Amino acid sequence: MKMSCTIEKALADAKALVERLREHDSAAEALIEQTTALNKRVEAMKQYQEEVQELNEVARHRPRSTLVMGIQQENRQIRELQQENKELRTSLEEHQSALELIMSKYREQMFRLLMASKKDDPSIIMKLKEQHSKQENKGLREILQITRESFLNLKKEDASESTSLSGLVTSSDLSLRKS
Repeated sequence: MKMSCTIEKALADAKALVERLREHDSAAEALIEQTTALNKRVEAMKQYQEEVQELNEVARHRPRSTLVMGIQQENRQIRELQQENKELRTSLEEHQSALELIMSKYREQMFRLLMASKKDDPSIIMKLKEQHSKQENKGLREILQITRESFLNLKKEDASESTSLSGLVTSSDLSLRKS
């Protein structure tokens, strides 16, 4: 009996030790993952810092007036692109309005033509009216979808231009401060 109690106690102790080892192992894995993530962040920060140093080094070798002129030229180009975007938006809206008007007139004429040729049959008239309204709705949906896509593309272009401009201004500010 004493022997079985000792064995049971040893087994219980062994189970407890195994459980603690598993907990320590999972804790060690979590620490390894955190360390790896931190290491990646440190490497990214080092790389970013090296890039900034390279930009600053290039900026130091250029005269301040050259940097200012470059920034002014880029600003002019950005303003021209923004103006062109506005003009393109306006042109797109005008074209869409014209297309809507043309399609509406076309459907109206086709409807009148079909009505004139099928004047005697009321069921055909009802079918034609339904088709006419479905076609108008479908055309409007297509135009709206194209408009949405165009505006989304223009917004993406504006965002990317703003991002590149802010990056240039920031790097130029850094170089000007150090000059």
